[in-house]
Amino acid sequence: MKDIKYILICGAGMMGKNIAYVMASNPNFEVGVYDLYPTDVEAGIRNNTKQLLEKGVITAEELERRLSRISFTTDLDSELVSRADLVIEAVFEDMQIKRDTFAKLEERCRPDTIFCTNSSVMSPSEISRDLKYRERFVGTHFWNPGHLIPLVEVIKSDASSDEVAQTVMDVLASAGKEPVLCKKDVPGFIANRMQHALWREAISIVERGIADAATVDKAVKYSFGLRLPQLAPMENADMVGTDLTYNIHDYILKDLEDSHEPSPLLKQLRDEGKIGFKTGEGFQKWTPEQIKASNEGLNEYLIRMLYGK
Repeated sequence: MKDIKYILICGAGMMGKNIAYVMASNPNFEVGVYDLYPTDVEAGIRNNTKQLLEKGVITAEELERRLSRISFTTDLDSELVSRADLVIEAVFEDMQIKRDTFAKLEERCRPDTIFCTNSSVMSPSEISRDLKYRERFVGTHFWNPGHLIPLVEVIKSDASSDEVAQTVMDVLASAGKEPVLCKKDVPGFIANRMQHALWREAISIVERGIADAATVDKAVKYSFGLRLPQLAPMENADMVGTDLTYNIHDYILKDLEDSHEPSPLLKQLRDEGKIGFKTGEGFQKWTPEQIKASNEGLNEYLIRMLYGK
């Protein structure tokens, strides 16, 4: 990690801006941001961090110091690209676009430059398939909102070296993140596999008429959801005992949803154009005021949880 000084963020969308802000928290890093199109990265970061300033999580001086370490370019042949020690790609979630992006980067970066792809679902092995130096490539899944959620999953591809994976873990930790290592390149990595197993069961409960959508959410929010940040599944299983956990699973697992296809109810909602916040109706109906409150409430909750503000 001592050799990492110049970091390039490839893609200046919402996630790219947030990652740039995060990486600039380390005063030893100089952060470049590349995008095809002119983008006011500074304005975007100021907007994304407005609540952090208002709550006193960061000072105006600290924000200015971070912004001073961030530069932007639309020139792929810029020094911001060629000098990069580590690249974090955050472009559109399209396999070919990602492959093409890294092919262009490999032509311009040093052979020892570490490449990272920020994807929540796409395989790092598949993305890096055609690169010459595949051992220096890993996945780095930042969770949205990237400037608030601490976790970053570092995913080893079928060719990633242990040294590169550890270096990326160290770099992320130095920027205040909580990196975890996913040893195998599997769909969903670690956290999304668990998240969508929960979603599958939640949707099944609604589909089977056991409870409505609002009740399912309330059941999560006011029971195990409250304790998850402090008492996660594996620790909880040890707390109650693996013997009791075995007995519970022996009784209940046969009745839980285990479909390998998306729910028919989910397909029906999609086909009817009821796709959630974007249309005002999904599993539940949403007013513009409720949508705004949900979006703003998430950030406020995370700030309160993480910083006590």
